[in-house]
Amino acid sequence: MDYEASLPRSRVRTPALLLDLDILEANIAAMANRARVLGVALRPHAKSHKCIEIARRLCTAGALGASCATPREAEALAAGGIPGILITSPICTIDVLARTRRLLLRGADLTLVADHPEQIGQYAAIATQVERRLPVLVDFDVGHGRTGCLEVSDALAVAKRITQSRSLRFAGVQAYWGNLQHVPSFDERKRRVEPQAQRLARLISALTDEGLKPEIVSGGGTGTHWIDGQTGLFTEIQPGSFLFLDSGYAPIEFSPEPNPFRSSLFVAAAVVSVNRSDRVIINAGFKAFATDSGRPVPLRGAPANGRYRFFGDEHGAIEFTTGPRPALGSVIELLPSRSDTTVNLYDRYHVVQGEAIIDEWSIAARGY
Repeated sequence: MDYEASLPRSRVRTPALLLDLDILEANIAAMANRARVLGVALRPHAKSHKCIEIARRLCTAGALGASCATPREAEALAAGGIPGILITSPICTIDVLARTRRLLLRGADLTLVADHPEQIGQYAAIATQVERRLPVLVDFDVGHGRTGCLEVSDALAVAKRITQSRSLRFAGVQAYWGNLQHVPSFDERKRRVEPQAQRLARLISALTDEGLKPEIVSGGGTGTHWIDGQTGLFTEIQPGSFLFLDSGYAPIEFSPEPNPFRSSLFVAAAVVSVNRSDRVIINAGFKAFATDSGRPVPLRGAPANGRYRFFGDEHGAIEFTTGPRPALGSVIELLPSRSDTTVNLYDRYHVVQGEAIIDEWSIAARGY
């Protein structure tokens, strides 16, 4: 569907998320090709995009499903007909267990993860209620320190508990070294992955010795996808930020080969005050950008040496020393410092192709 007869991107209502369709599709194709070369499946993480349309395009490119961090993501993608949904965080609250049960009753294709024996009884109860055999992965902590069994013995105990339930099926292992995704140097990142990969290999071997060879070994992300695929341990990877390539990921060496991904996601903001010679004020502040990973980077419409500065909830400054001052009412596009937490601030993408806005895609999976 055309968006207001291909409105020029410079006339978008600001602040707004702009998504370059051609670059997005090229990034999807590049990651799909890399997965084929590495011999792993793709289950891209929806926490990055939170959008049914993007999940569908990933599946069309060969992804076997989607990874989800929140129940809201799983609910939205299941309603959109997305298969192979893996909820990557262990669940235990009454609310989330009830929502998961409703998803299963609606026929959603779900896999859960567990990192503690107590969770197994909870999962078994909802699976029994809906008369489904629910696949479960053991979540294994590989240095991130967030969720996951701490030791191989702990993971073995959880796996065995899964096999003791008639309503559950032990499906494999999840191992995600999220703390290593942004290590800039490829060689340093690979060096730091190695000891954790050895721990994961020991777990896979121990499970196999117990007759529980993992069908699925899932994990990895944009920053480590090439390393993860080359370990020979993973059957699938969960990258997400490659879709947008924010300024946090843009300088990272993803592999020894040239980086095949480009930035596709931008925040458009309007110049609302021009009363100073070295600064203009735009209508995008703390409420328009992620604030956990530095400042956004001014690009289109900004002076070549422009630098962003947060200036309150609704405002920011573009400061510069040379070049023409942007005009009052003009639009400046900025590259977010972190795409995941910027996307979560908006209701929709304004999809652009060249200079035209051609569509809107709902960010339907926002929230929890």
